[in-house]
Amino acid sequence: MPYSLVSAATLGFDLVRLPAGRSVATVLLAALDADARSLASVAAVHPGRGLEPGERGVLAVRSRKARELAASVPHLRSAADGAADRAAVLVAQLERGTIGDAPTLERLLREDVLGREHLALGFLSEDEWDEAADVLADAAVGYWAAGVLPPLVRRELTAPFDRAADRGCVSPPPVDAALAELLDSVRDLDAAGRSAWRAAVDEGRADHRSWAAAMHEASWAGHVSGRTRTLAAGQLHAVRAFLDGGFDLHDGAAGVWNALAGCVQGAAVADLLDETSLAVLQAPWKRVTGSR
Repeated sequence: MPYSLVSAATLGFDLVRLPAGRSVATVLLAALDADARSLASVAAVHPGRGLEPGERGVLAVRSRKARELAASVPHLRSAADGAADRAAVLVAQLERGTIGDAPTLERLLREDVLGREHLALGFLSEDEWDEAADVLADAAVGYWAAGVLPPLVRRELTAPFDRAADRGCVSPPPVDAALAELLDSVRDLDAAGRSAWRAAVDEGRADHRSWAAAMHEASWAGHVSGRTRTLAAGQLHAVRAFLDGGFDLHDGAAGVWNALAGCVQGAAVADLLDETSLAVLQAPWKRVTGSR
């Protein structure tokens, strides 16, 4: 299944279950918000800068081989190979298998995140833009596949972006004001707070169909109102908050991520949703806070 900014919550579902999913979210957030100066700084750390054609060819071969290795991240179709029964298959698929894969992630970054709507488009030379895209794509793929790549290979992909980030050349944008209270609360959760979220999810399981319909309405509202990139940034910030708050891949697979993603989606387009859809999306947060 291809990723898109419109369905960033689906990408988030995968990221919260990957070993370095938080870092993937950081790369994508930085790319979403980067201005021309930031992207030029990212381009400047491209490992091919100043190399002879033959040396750049060697880099290209290593990059291609790394991406071939990245393809071994378990996908939903393969994650449950060897499971003994239907229940085990479902658990294994939801906990370990991704919906997308490394190629769809890279396409998302190059074509959507750095696509026609990017504010810095046209302010860099074509070569600089391509170099910045290479650095960001390498980092996203390297972190995406951190669980299967040899450490040296992963570091070769991610080191240029990390160097730019350490220098302060690029960083994630601030959390949107409409999401700050929610995500700050999730980021600061203790064991009791995580248990409250799990209980809220269990209480609302019967409403899955209405939740899916409400998420669709919110995604569509964001798209037609021109807020797709804002929604996507909100979901990527939610990935970071979810993991900072101590949730694990089981929570991600068991519905806690979907609950948080729905709360984020609803808060970001609350002014555009009908009361029923908004109530469905906000229900887990209201259960947790006792404000229903």
